[in-house]
Amino acid sequence: MDNTVVTTITSLPKRPWFWAFAASALAFIATLSLTEGGGGGELLAAALTFASFSAIVGIGQMFVITLGPGNVDLSIPSTMTLAGTLSLKFMHGAAGLVLPGLGIALAVGLGAGIFNYLLIRLLRIPPIIATLSASFLYQSLAIWSNRGLRVKPPQILADFTTGSVAGVPNLTILGILLAVISWIVLERSIFGRWISAFGQNTRAARLSGVPVEAVRAITYVSSAVFASLTGYLLASFSGGAALNMGTEYLLISIAVVVIGGCSIAGGNSNVPGIWGGALLMFLIVSMLNSYGLGAGVRLIMTGTIIIAIVAAASGKDRSA
Repeated sequence: MDNTVVTTITSLPKRPWFWAFAASALAFIATLSLTEGGGGGELLAAALTFASFSAIVGIGQMFVITLGPGNVDLSIPSTMTLAGTLSLKFMHGAAGLVLPGLGIALAVGLGAGIFNYLLIRLLRIPPIIATLSASFLYQSLAIWSNRGLRVKPPQILADFTTGSVAGVPNLTILGILLAVISWIVLERSIFGRWISAFGQNTRAARLSGVPVEAVRAITYVSSAVFASLTGYLLASFSGGAALNMGTEYLLISIAVVVIGGCSIAGGNSNVPGIWGGALLMFLIVSMLNSYGLGAGVRLIMTGTIIIAIVAAASGKDRSA
């Protein structure tokens, strides 16, 4: 038993998600050092809350990136904005419309995902160009429907997104639940094996009977649905939908996938690492803000830290 525990502990650094969580712990400690250990509970709660948004969109982006080189969803920010705007406008603060409002948000994601796939499949447009082009359309629709108004969410929905259970934020519980479901799909289902086969060698996957176009379609739809759900939650959490609410999540959704240990080359997903990357992204910014660094310095140091984490994880992966 003791040997098993020792072996497990010594093998942790070889796991692709280990370095993201290790760096998150260091960033957490560094931030707390400025307050002499005070405010740790508040910082942890904030990290878990804001990391939830990054983790949810990151999971969707991970599905797409697992398909292999060239596959990335650049329409995530505008899908978030459109879903948040239309759902809150529909609910108009009415508690009885919370679930229909959620349905509106998910329908936006479903429509966006299908449209993205059709651009890629029917028009033979590269995924990066297709999703980037589609993002302008979704953002335009959000601007047209918003008309400068900021509709508040129903109070019961605002209370849920800002509330907690036994000290754990509700959004974190939801994010972990979605991560567990995604892990089961990717690691324990035939669809997960199809995605990995697609990312490793699309031609071989097709010849072996994998329905590659169905896999691609479901994957892009999944990414858009995760984005629309995040937009619905973020708009409710922040007191209304803003036209720039999804902007920062374009790079974050990709960064958490890379930092978390997923392969940009495709064919290899890593759900636990998404949460590690999401926590790290928030804690790095918090740490640098705590040290009073300017925006330019924060960006440089953030990029440097991310590169170091990815390099360390890649080095361990090659030596494993």
